[in-house]
Amino acid sequence: MHSRDLWSADFTHLSADLRNGRVSPVELTDVMLARIERFDASLHAYRAVDAAGARRTAAVAEAEIAASGQRTPLHGIPIAIKDAFFTPGIRTGFGSPLYDDWESPFESTATQRLRDAGAIILGKLTLTEGVYADHHPTIEPPVNPFGPDYWTGTSSSGAGVATTAGLCYAALGTDTGGSIRLPSSCCGLVGIKPTWGRVSRHGVFPLAESLDHVGPMARSAADAAAMLAVIAGPDPADPTAARVPVPDLLATLDDGVDGVRIGIDWGFLRRTATAEVVASIESVHAIMTELGAIFVDVHMPPVDDVLRGWAVQCAVEAALAHEPMFPARRATYGERLAALLDRGHAVRGIDLATALHGRRDFTGRMAALFDGIDLLLVPGLPVAGPSLDFMASLGEDPEAILAIGPFTAPFNVCGYPTITMPCGESTNGIPIGAQFAGAPWAEALLCRAAHAYQSRTAWHHRRPALDAFVFEGNPG
Repeated sequence: MHSRDLWSADFTHLSADLRNGRVSPVELTDVMLARIERFDASLHAYRAVDAAGARRTAAVAEAEIAASGQRTPLHGIPIAIKDAFFTPGIRTGFGSPLYDDWESPFESTATQRLRDAGAIILGKLTLTEGVYADHHPTIEPPVNPFGPDYWTGTSSSGAGVATTAGLCYAALGTDTGGSIRLPSSCCGLVGIKPTWGRVSRHGVFPLAESLDHVGPMARSAADAAAMLAVIAGPDPADPTAARVPVPDLLATLDDGVDGVRIGIDWGFLRRTATAEVVASIESVHAIMTELGAIFVDVHMPPVDDVLRGWAVQCAVEAALAHEPMFPARRATYGERLAALLDRGHAVRGIDLATALHGRRDFTGRMAALFDGIDLLLVPGLPVAGPSLDFMASLGEDPEAILAIGPFTAPFNVCGYPTITMPCGESTNGIPIGAQFAGAPWAEALLCRAAHAYQSRTAWHHRRPALDAFVFEGNPG
């Protein structure tokens, strides 16, 4: 494979080349570091690059693979980490100047598992302040490489940009209301929000712990499955990490979807999403039908009250997470996060109880829905390629989450797993994403379904043409 093509490959497709020595971890790392140097001054995807550490790890991986072969599909693959994870030796700032001089006291479980699998960590990726909605005023927001006037998604914004632009092969993200899946939709990636508890949150900065999920962002369902298989599983350091066996997600990837029952609520979809988004879901429906899936008309439980409850719980739990710093250091906070924390402190007990009761009710209704189906098909976003101006017009939660999160945040509320995959593009050339949702612990089926779809489509192979844009300050 020519070096100029290495940056755009799915990493699972590089495994054979790594095993037989046609490419090396050092070569892959150099390719990624060169692209970071060339493009990231304009894309702002990285908050910290550990070039020296990455090259050291790459040299070790090269020797290990030569001696014993790849121990996992991630062995020798350069990836990057959302700056919400504790990583000693690499700057960890959580999107806030409050932590400019902070040192991680230990490694997060998820990043340690990636290191143990042989992954090469290039650095830490830009995120929104405190893992919430807006970037801190002192931090340059990442730029969508498909169009700089369009949203990257939050809060794993740098992860979405870096992975799609070829500044890493995959990224580790977090998701509280859509923060893996929204950037994946906007940047043309596959993102998995696993079942709550499938992946340890030990060493992860929280937004709202009962809603937070850890998962992969990658270029294909195979890559995302390989990464999830490494990070998933019980963890003594996190008592909420479920003691549930992790299946071999790659072993069943090619099993197809013949006979799989997929629910779809056309009424909910057409009431909530734009015509471009509906058309993209219709195309997914057609392809999955050709592959043997059986579609079932269903009725989603109402989501508006659930989304309002999400906003209440997120505010209260965020206030708890920031209690050591807020309001004592309020002046250092950005306006959007400070407003969230103020709302959290002001929530009445009766309003929180209402939200919690609504959460239990919705979760029970979702369980009943899945009695009759294996998967549920919904869009990633209700709007195709939202512009920055559109996003600025939404205001704060709950208005913002009602407008942008009706297909993502409900699955944080019930904790059910979903996978997002690219399924089209807007008239402005911005990717459109679709989601499959499953019952708890259905990650293997989700990966199978997305992989089956990708066996018939090429949307996941689309890469932004960075040289076609003139990025101010681009040294390349």
